[in-house]
Amino acid sequence: MTRAGQVYLIGAGPGDPELLTVRAQRLLQGAEIVVHDRLVSPDVLAVCPETAIRISVGKASACHPVPQDEINALLLTHAEQGRIVARLKGGDPLIFGRGSEEAAFLQSHGIEVHVVPGITAAQGAASATGVPLTHRGLAGAVQYVTGHRQAGQVLDLDWRRLADPDTTLVVYMGVANIGQIAMGLMTAGLDPTTPVLAVAEATTPRERRLFSWLDKIAHDLRVAELEPPVLFMIGRVVSLYSETGVPQEMAASAMVSANA
Repeated sequence: MTRAGQVYLIGAGPGDPELLTVRAQRLLQGAEIVVHDRLVSPDVLAVCPETAIRISVGKASACHPVPQDEINALLLTHAEQGRIVARLKGGDPLIFGRGSEEAAFLQSHGIEVHVVPGITAAQGAASATGVPLTHRGLAGAVQYVTGHRQAGQVLDLDWRRLADPDTTLVVYMGVANIGQIAMGLMTAGLDPTTPVLAVAEATTPRERRLFSWLDKIAHDLRVAELEPPVLFMIGRVVSLYSETGVPQEMAASAMVSANA
């Protein structure tokens, strides 16, 4: 009788393999099958053993070569064959990663599923750039939102809720629609001079950053030609950004202490 397989939904983090959790690294090193998304960095994939079978099921904007139902079937097939399957997703598997959908499908077929959290892109970008997601007096909360919809569907975000000057808004997967997103936020009352930081491939050696303002981000992004994956941080906390990766307020305090 074939032993029952198991599927681990593993968060690969934002790209830097040193940001993998200890558990994620251990499980990847013992995986027989690794089904991974496009946004999983080559450095993270290198953690997997050479004996593991790697299967790419990555998606890009308007390009889904492996539909979700086929991914579900693929995971089920290997698990039913008794394999240890690592379903490797960029960031955290339960934040805009369809991890919960895959878990529900597998569990409905009697497959044991374990979720291994990862550092999501927002946390990775914040640590790499020194921009805090919350900061006393600037932002008391943070909102995560995805900046795209399935093909043909309207980007029907709750602009009034998102246009809160007392929160930080983090937009995932928003390159194609950042102009529409900025307009929606400004129409709902967010100040056009609200600072925006776009970060491409955060925490990796290929990381690029673009500082702009809400009313200029769409134009500046086109000029800069940042390629996905790009994360947008929108809000007053972005005013603390400095190219050193240390918030300006902290940097100023350090200079005062050094000169005292």
